[in-house]
Amino acid sequence: MYKVLLYYKYVAIDDPKVFMVEQRRVCEKLDLNGRIIIATEGINGTLEGTVANIKKYIGALKRDPRFTDTHFKLSEGTGAAFPKLSIKVREEIVSGHLMDWDVDPTKTTGKYLTAVQLHKWIASGKKFFIVDMRNDYEQEVGKFENSVLPGLSNFRDLPKVLPKLAHLKGETIVTVCTGGVRCEKASGFLVKHGFTDVYQLFGGIVTYMEKYPNEDFAGALYVFDGRVVMSFGDKGRKVLGKCVVCSKPSEHYINCSDIFCNRHFICCSKCAKKISLCPMGCRDYSQEPKYLGRFLKP
Repeated sequence: MYKVLLYYKYVAIDDPKVFMVEQRRVCEKLDLNGRIIIATEGINGTLEGTVANIKKYIGALKRDPRFTDTHFKLSEGTGAAFPKLSIKVREEIVSGHLMDWDVDPTKTTGKYLTAVQLHKWIASGKKFFIVDMRNDYEQEVGKFENSVLPGLSNFRDLPKVLPKLAHLKGETIVTVCTGGVRCEKASGFLVKHGFTDVYQLFGGIVTYMEKYPNEDFAGALYVFDGRVVMSFGDKGRKVLGKCVVCSKPSEHYINCSDIFCNRHFICCSKCAKKISLCPMGCRDYSQEPKYLGRFLKP
């Protein structure tokens, strides 16, 4: 009944505010919910609607010459993946103040590597390194086997973790992220900092998992909507996530109740009833006993 549409396009948009009004009119007419970010550098959207209306939206966007070659990714929806429609104009289509990086994906970015090509590379034993450009909490529930995890708590922190990747400057690198939009700039950032053989997974992890479910990518895929995680069938599926309290397998995320932290972390349903704060040191507990009990509700 419902589909979730994920897409982006780096392309010049002269008047984002006018385009925002146009997009809102189309989405409201088709009864779509979700998020769209529009900037002078392009568009980044995730929408949910009925199969028929999502198809109409794709057709409407493709009629605009700027978006005829946009890569659209579809997955199963629930009808409640988003509570409302949000369309905003921002300085950039990926949050993180990346303008400071001075990376224009239309000029500098990694070479595209399709899911089929990456699958062949993995099967052949070719020497290369998969570098995961997602946030650390996304990786906790699923990741490519033997991938490099830079330790990003936020995408904008990539410049800070660059020294951790310095040893890969002369190696073949494939950057990966959920749908591909972050890798456009992340791979370009690496190129601009002397990495000589940089690729990016075209269409992102979601495209790879749809084509090769539960192969090479272990666990589930974190997504930024009401579904929280996506799985791709039961055959060969692993539960990679672990509850931070009891360490049992889990893919259930909660947010720290401390409004100054609000960290997203895995906590099974049973343990979630016992804790109110994340066990990540979000507050100064230096004067208190160092044991997990400090996080339990009174």
